[in-house]
Amino acid sequence: MIQFFRNICRDEQGQDIAEYAVMLAVILVLVIGTVRLIGGNANNAFSSVASSLNN
Repeated sequence: MIQFFRNICRDEQGQDIAEYAVMLAVILVLVIGTVRLIGGNANNAFSSVASSLNN
């Protein structure tokens, strides 16, 4: 039984998957935040250009 727990503690395969999942989550948060920020500013820019073209 003690050997079983030692093997579990030494096994590092599951840690790789968890690290990739954390990195993916951070990247997704950054991408979503950037798209929301740029999307709002782009909407304002296109609206001002469209209104100046109509005049």
